[in-house]
Amino acid sequence: MIFATVGTQLPFDRLLAALDSWAAAHPEVSVKAQTGRTDTRFPHMDCAENLDHAAFNAAFATARVIVVHAGMGSILSASELGKPILLMPRRAAFGEHRNDHQLDTAAEMTDLPNVTVVDQAEDLGPTLDRILARPISAEAGSATASAQLIANLQSFIFATPPQEPAA
Repeated sequence: MIFATVGTQLPFDRLLAALDSWAAAHPEVSVKAQTGRTDTRFPHMDCAENLDHAAFNAAFATARVIVVHAGMGSILSASELGKPILLMPRRAAFGEHRNDHQLDTAAEMTDLPNVTVVDQAEDLGPTLDRILARPISAEAGSATASAQLIANLQSFIFATPPQEPAA
């Protein structure tokens, strides 16, 4: 099963439409999505606007791959389970967020194990195919992420933001 979550602040139909298109071509793979607020329907996925805590955790635990926006909560939740993460940042230019901070988050995640970043919707499907073609590692689905992944995420989260130059 593939599980996608896009956060709750603004619609992220670009990611969801790309995943729904992939799901249409792969009916043998179950795809579940927490869509947040959107008026768009995605007929090839099992969608819910919001999942309760238990259903959300169950989806994370049973998923083969987690598809997420570049929100730290989603990244950390997937990492804690050692799941492969396919990350696509929201873009302000497309009205998906108020600014492009998710591009910065995605850039920091590119070198982490189990994290694959795509920026373009048309890259989501082929990248998901490549992730699914990899053998399932012994760590996949484990209850802990690698020490390197945890250290890198902590370093990124707790890093001092760059200071603006004095005027």
